[in-house]
Amino acid sequence: MVFIIVAGLCIYLICGRLSGISRVHGIRRVTGVGHDAVIMAGTSLEVHFQAKIPGVWPIPYVTVKECLSREGGEEHVLETLGIPDRKRQVEVSYRTPALRRGVYRFGVANCVTEDIFGLFQHKGRLDLPDKLLVQPQKAHIREWKQLHQLFQGYRHYHIKSQSFQESAQMNGIREFIHGDRLSRIHWNATAKTGTWKSKEFEKESFPKIMIVLDRYMYAYRSMEQFELAVSIVASLFDYLAARHLPVGLLSAGKHTTYLEPKTGASLQKAITNHLIDAEPDGTNPLLHVLKDRSRQIASGSLLLFISPEYGDATLPLLAWAKRLRLKPCHMWVASGVPETDHEQWLRHLQTTGVLGYTVTSLEELVLDLGGRI
Repeated sequence: MVFIIVAGLCIYLICGRLSGISRVHGIRRVTGVGHDAVIMAGTSLEVHFQAKIPGVWPIPYVTVKECLSREGGEEHVLETLGIPDRKRQVEVSYRTPALRRGVYRFGVANCVTEDIFGLFQHKGRLDLPDKLLVQPQKAHIREWKQLHQLFQGYRHYHIKSQSFQESAQMNGIREFIHGDRLSRIHWNATAKTGTWKSKEFEKESFPKIMIVLDRYMYAYRSMEQFELAVSIVASLFDYLAARHLPVGLLSAGKHTTYLEPKTGASLQKAITNHLIDAEPDGTNPLLHVLKDRSRQIASGSLLLFISPEYGDATLPLLAWAKRLRLKPCHMWVASGVPETDHEQWLRHLQTTGVLGYTVTSLEELVLDLGGRI
């Protein structure tokens, strides 16, 4: 009797080992996104996982466990339990936590089951690589009322693209706008797409705008403060690019990134890719980096620098910008700073003729620039 019981138990365990879970195969679907998807920071995604287990030996349940890792070391372990149906298919779903900005990758998915006695685990591995690109959060800026004041001395006092004189050099194709002349219509593009398209020409005498992101590691009090700085950069760039203004980026970090002021989709893609994985890893103060790059910044440019530093740490930067005939504008990332310091620093900027804003949230950025949320 003992021999029969032991033999039966051994046969059961061996059959469980050969149950087929080691040869499992399946797919993963992330709701609402495709391959190499780009989503906004703070988004929680729903993941559907479907696995097929070959064989005939009954399996009571399957635990699905996989890891969503962010470049830089952060990891999220995602685990759920499913029961196979009569076709030995397992379908489970779960939600990821709210993801912060960065590049995420799904690792190997492990499917685990146990025998009814809980003595042994049987595992299967699924290599389903997926990548998620999480952009910084953005605010939709409707209007920047004080922008025209920054261009005094130029012959441009309006920020709408129609107010700029156009050259004869064609720059691309855009959607047809009611009122466009027949000479502007791009007939080939219209015929191919089935919708009206117009020719886009380069604008003459554009005031150049340089957005400067301070990534000096000792300037930020927390990662949340740096995330706000990156979101400000992304929001400002979307606003200026939508008005066809030539915008460049100088990201002062461990490896400084410089993108020349211009317009076009290629620049937008380059800035978006950089902001996805930018980190506060700079070892030199912002002024030190700007001095090294001074030859690349055209005289008379508008310098929008986004930094948490103020007071004595920022005064030399303002003096340097004026010596080079630049027009500085300080977007001060002021989260965590007392209100009294906000008022004092803004008053000082006003007395020196420098436009400045204190930004503690994206909603405040929209309101301070004169728009509506």
